[in-house]
Amino acid sequence: MLFFASMKKAIILLTFFFGLKAFSQSVSGYWYGAANVKSKSSANNYLVELIIHQDRTLVRGVINYYFKKTFRSIKVNGNYNSLTRQLTLFNIPVTYHGSIENLEVDCMMDFGATLRVAKAGSNLTGAFQAKPEYRNGCADINFNLHLNADISKEDSILHAIKVYKETNQVWRPTYEDTLVAVNIIPRKVENYVIDAEYKERENIVSKEITVTSDSLNVDFFDNGEVDGDSISIFYNDKLIAFNRILSTKAVHFKVALDTTREVNEVTMFADNLGSIPPNTALMVVTDGKKRYEIPMASNLQQNATLQIRRKKK
Repeated sequence: MLFFASMKKAIILLTFFFGLKAFSQSVSGYWYGAANVKSKSSANNYLVELIIHQDRTLVRGVINYYFKKTFRSIKVNGNYNSLTRQLTLFNIPVTYHGSIENLEVDCMMDFGATLRVAKAGSNLTGAFQAKPEYRNGCADINFNLHLNADISKEDSILHAIKVYKETNQVWRPTYEDTLVAVNIIPRKVENYVIDAEYKERENIVSKEITVTSDSLNVDFFDNGEVDGDSISIFYNDKLIAFNRILSTKAVHFKVALDTTREVNEVTMFADNLGSIPPNTALMVVTDGKKRYEIPMASNLQQNATLQIRRKKK
């Protein structure tokens, strides 16, 4: 009898211990990453930032995302099951991936994710899934978000939730904004610290474009909310500028495409995260009379890359 009593007590303690351990895996923090439309006919990506605070099973926060030329910031609420590690956020308006300029349509979606914890870092993997009445036209949007442990402090999280950004911000440079703040001559420069950190970070492709010109004009702006973001710029893995402050005036340079390469790449490296992470910019590429406006977002783990292909004659 004593043996069975001891076993019962041990089982209860183990159950309590593992339950406590599971409960301790909080989803509070700054999460970031890309989301991809689950559709063979679409290559559109969303850049996502999730800032959430967990109070027992309840979760509240802000989700920010960039899509084409649109920035959205939305307050969210949901719940987290610490035993299954399932996070659910409800009723999020997500811009339909097939929307065109000046005609954007929202899909009402729920956010469902599984928390994965490892020594290398924590992830939220899952998908935005359309509400039943939207499922005929709105495909799932799969995501993999990484935890930024450096800025996931409770005070920072609560502050970010309190002062969340504009509900719907569509920004494009005006004529005055095209005045150049910095004109870069694209030649290799030496900065051993930035070169070393660049190689340690993952390059994430924000967009791929096909151009007709042999040379392009490239401009970097802040995304409309100037908050002290500073970037370095790599062209085909070579540093051509560092510690450039983003503002509403362009960081400008002209690049000649390397015709020996199938793909040329312009990469944005975050020197810092500004006052409002992540480091975000609007990149404008001019190919003759054609103009591309590309939202870019980078952080201390990932670089944002534009891939450029030359149209075959």
